[in-house]
Amino acid sequence: MKQGSVPVAVAAKVYGKDPAWIRAGIVSGWLPIGRATRAGKVITSLDEMDSKLGRINYYISPQKLYEDTGYEWNGER
Repeated sequence: MKQGSVPVAVAAKVYGKDPAWIRAGIVSGWLPIGRATRAGKVITSLDEMDSKLGRINYYISPQKLYEDTGYEWNGER
């Protein structure tokens, strides 16, 4: 299993959902596969997802994605 962050688009394909669903799930906490941060601060509220506030970086753990879905990420986009 590759190290680093799984791209949101890859996680969306694995779950069969829209990338926005993945992002909202990570921020809200009901999809415990990673975390969302802006300028080093963890984002935990959908109200903070306003793009005017700046870019949010999403980290999706390959291990947590595997534990939740059985999907093994090998670095593909």
